[in-house]
Amino acid sequence: MATLSLKPSQRYRLSDWLTNSYLLSTNAERQRDASHQIRQEARILRNETNNQTVWDEHDNRTRLAERIDTVNRWKEMLDKCLTDLDAEIDSLTQAKESVEQSLQAKNLPLDVAIECLTLRESRRDIDVVKDPVEEELMKEVEVIEATKKVLQEKISQAFQHLCLLQEIRQQLNSDHRDKMETLEIDRGCLSLNLTAPNLSLKVNPTRVPKDSTTLQEWDDFTRFNKNRADTEMKASIELRETIALAIAQTNNELEAQRVATEFTFRKRLREMESLYSELKWQEKNTLEEIAELQADIRRLEEDLRRKMMNLKLAHTRLESRTYRPNVELCRDQTQYGLIDEVHQLEATISIMKQKLAQTQDALDALFKHLARIQADIACKTNTMLLDTKCMDIRRKLTVPAEKFVPQVDTFTRTTNRTLSPLKTCQLELN
Repeated sequence: MATLSLKPSQRYRLSDWLTNSYLLSTNAERQRDASHQIRQEARILRNETNNQTVWDEHDNRTRLAERIDTVNRWKEMLDKCLTDLDAEIDSLTQAKESVEQSLQAKNLPLDVAIECLTLRESRRDIDVVKDPVEEELMKEVEVIEATKKVLQEKISQAFQHLCLLQEIRQQLNSDHRDKMETLEIDRGCLSLNLTAPNLSLKVNPTRVPKDSTTLQEWDDFTRFNKNRADTEMKASIELRETIALAIAQTNNELEAQRVATEFTFRKRLREMESLYSELKWQEKNTLEEIAELQADIRRLEEDLRRKMMNLKLAHTRLESRTYRPNVELCRDQTQYGLIDEVHQLEATISIMKQKLAQTQDALDALFKHLARIQADIACKTNTMLLDTKCMDIRRKLTVPAEKFVPQVDTFTRTTNRTLSPLKTCQLELN
């Protein structure tokens, strides 16, 4: 016979069972509603975040493109500024070389002026005079020294400004390289997308890097470099203009002084040649006077000898008549005539001796003055020769060095020139 076997466990009531079923159904609906709400919220969040992400990426891509355009515009301005700066550096370098050549060219006029002054120190005696030629030569030396000082100052200014331009160029080059590197980085960032390789999370990418600057500081830095370069290039242009003006002014001053000096040389030579001609005329007249005076002296001596013979004759007659005998020794008219003749001859001889002495003194004075004239002629000859050499040396200032041929050589000879009074006198003295 079968027996009832019950599992020994808790028995629930029906109401509990119904309640449990109701709770399960209610909780399931509530959980589904909550899940549905979460799903709706997740969809909204996904849509909103996707839109936000897309727009953020789009905005940043736009900002990146605009930043690239800004940096590229500055880079292009720096390119043009560097090109202009290089051209200005070349122009200023050429201007500096021009003023250096102009300064070096001043050595020849200075050497010529000093050589002329040194050469004129060989003048002799009275011709060693501080004449207008020496004054103009000294003034020429002063003008050359002043022009060299001005040109040297311009060279120093050009050198200092070239150093400043080179410094600015290095700064612009550095800024230009930085912008090129920045453009390369930003263009690389702009080209990135979600499918790009090597995308990864970075450690603290939002950190502020050390030594970073603000946008205003960045803009001010580049603008300052460009404005400084523009300012210094403008100053360089003005400096080149002042250099060109200084070269022209110094050349004009030196040329004017050269013309004045050579005019004074020619004027002085004309004065010397005129005085030389006057001295030669005086020498000729003095020589003629000496010759005439010597002839008169010879005639005077001859007359004096004849007077002495006449006196001897009268003395002999008187002495012989003293030997007349006795009463014949009388003082007759002949005796008185002979005595008068002796007295007259003695007086005449005395006067003639005095005149002869005066004539000899005059001759000596003429010879002494002739010696002075001839010495002065020699001085004038030497001075004219020196000034002629100076004029020949000064031809170096107008004749190219490769075409310069001295017209007066070391031995004071001329080549293919008409003999001047100076040369004629020189040949006569030789």
